[in-house]
Amino acid sequence: MDWLTDNWLSILRGFGETLKLLGLSGAIALVLGTLVALARVSPVPILRGVAIGFVTIFRNTPLLVLILITYYGLPEVGIDFGFFINISLAMGFYTASFVTEAIRSGFNGVPLGQAEAARAIGMPFTQSMSQVVLPQAFRLVVPPLASVFIALTKNTSLAATFGVAEATYRMRGLFNDYASQMIFIFLGIALGYILIVAVISWIATAFERRFAVNAR
Repeated sequence: MDWLTDNWLSILRGFGETLKLLGLSGAIALVLGTLVALARVSPVPILRGVAIGFVTIFRNTPLLVLILITYYGLPEVGIDFGFFINISLAMGFYTASFVTEAIRSGFNGVPLGQAEAARAIGMPFTQSMSQVVLPQAFRLVVPPLASVFIALTKNTSLAATFGVAEATYRMRGLFNDYASQMIFIFLGIALGYILIVAVISWIATAFERRFAVNAR
């Protein structure tokens, strides 16, 4: 277990980078995905078209291609927020397309009468969505959203290819230094990812229970 005792601080820093990448790209995905989902059910045809185009492009483009575009392409056109944020943007936009579809399925699960009742009392579209439909939709989509963010957790490993010193990057370095302990290194790093996924699942379960209590 020399690899662990000699490198535990480096491993923790690697998972720290993984969590930073997950947090930033996850926040981008949640905010952007919610806005695009609202656009998809908007009464404005142009907004619906833009939203459909966004989902079609980003959901069907490989994440690695998007990272390559943001990592190498954005600086070429004068847009450079730093390689870490550029990679987070790629992951955020890619994941936002899946968040959009998850939330849209939540909209479909809300009884149509809820939106009609909101319009009947004079609420405009934005107010009826934000105060009536969207909160109910979020209650329905906690499990699929948790699955989306679990997938994002695994996708953060792609950042290692571009020099981000997250957990997978650290694991590759340990493989080079402790070739005889590769199985233990792999299992140890995998356990770290499992713990992150477990926390996401726990948070999702906590939200489900809270929503269930509030709905009574």
